[in-house]
Amino acid sequence: MAGPARGSARALLAALLAPVLVALLVAPAARGRGGRDHGDWDDAARLPPLPPREDAARVARFVTHMCDWGALATISTQEGVSGWPFADVLSLSDGLPGAGSGVPYFYLSPLQQSVGNLQENPYATLTMSLAQTNFCRKHGFDPQSPLCAHIILAGTVTKVNETEMDIAKQSLFVRHPEMKSWPSSHNWFFAKLNITNIWVLDYFGGPKIVTPEEYYNVTFQ
Repeated sequence: MAGPARGSARALLAALLAPVLVALLVAPAARGRGGRDHGDWDDAARLPPLPPREDAARVARFVTHMCDWGALATISTQEGVSGWPFADVLSLSDGLPGAGSGVPYFYLSPLQQSVGNLQENPYATLTMSLAQTNFCRKHGFDPQSPLCAHIILAGTVTKVNETEMDIAKQSLFVRHPEMKSWPSSHNWFFAKLNITNIWVLDYFGGPKIVTPEEYYNVTFQ
């Protein structure tokens, strides 16, 4: 009797779980960093092809636009590590999907350690990588491989002025909608990286140097 009873129980359990499993298989998955409608380029159907590697300026703009977070390195003012490099992950955006300006915008709070560092020394470097997208996984590139294109931008981080406020706000809030609900008591403000130096690592042989003029002269869509 125990055998048939167990078989019936398994059949009943399978019947109950089947609709759930089907729903999970056919439901749209939340992909990459924020799922659909989040400025997310991880969907293979939406990720444009990598520009020719010979065009380093265009590759740099491509990486900046495809990424919506990066590692910002500042000079620490924290007790015990004062003067040391200090890196933190920050959300960013250079514009609406498909309409990037190349300017990395941030939404910052004085409560963040990096902001405290920037108040003493505004110089910083920002690293972004296509490892954030499906590009490197699709091609089997390790995140540290130069074939997994990444860039390093150096410059100063400053608050945006009134004329640029709406651009920064729209750029960030479309790709990071959660920011709209962050507590106002944290005194959030919009900032940007004023780029002075650019390094592109997208192939073997060392980084390629791109000037800010070359970078901003790229027409990218």
